[in-house]
Order: sequence, then C-alpha cells, then structure tokens
Amino acid sequence: QVQLVESGGGLVQPGGSTRLSCAASGSLSSIYYMAWHRQGTGKQRELVAGITTAGRTNYADFVKGRFTISRDSAKNTVHLRMNDLEFEDTAAYYCQVVRYGGIAHWGQGTQVTVSS
Repeated sequence: QVQLVESGGGLVQPGGSTRLSCAASGSLSSIYYMAWHRQGTGKQRELVAGITTAGRTNYADFVKGRFTISRDSAKNTVHLRMNDLEFEDTAAYYCQVVRYGGIAHWGQGTQVTVSS
C-alpha cells in the first residue's frame, strides 16, 4: 500500500504562483510514476503533469509551460510548481502514484482557488 499526503494550494490571485507537494509513504519501491491531476466543479478529472522515476515528465497542453513537476527521491515527494495561474486553474488537485502492475493510488486532494 501507498499513503499520500498532499499540501499547498489555497487562495491565489490571478497571475500568482503556488506549489503543491505530495509526500508518499508505504510500498515505495514499486512506484514508477507520480502525477498530479485536477478536477474542477462539474468537470472530469484530468491529468496535469506526471514524472517517472527516471525523471521523464509529461504535461497537459493547458499547462503551456506555466507548471513544473519535480520529484525529490530522497524524501519520496513530488512537487508541482504553478506559475501565472488563471481562473480556469481553480480545481481540486490530486496526487497520484502508479505502481508496477498498473496499481494507482490517490491522495485526498487539495484545493486551489484562483480569485481576485
């Protein structure tokens, strides 16, 4: 099993920045991919960014170079740095880890609200 604890987020002004963090514990040796997804009100959950254990990253098109995902292997933590935030980025952000065999685990989610 894998446990995920998310932190960060909150209320941010348009054009502002924030960083989300997700600390993983448990059966970490089998993790090969960590990612952030988001779900706005009335919308489907969508991938924001992901990173493999080898450091390969992938981003959703709507990120447009504004977000950066990184991983601290020593601390088993994945971060999402979000810059130039827009109203449309308002959503609950969820951390996901995927273990070999395709088993996915999800965090509880952390809210990011972009508002003036």
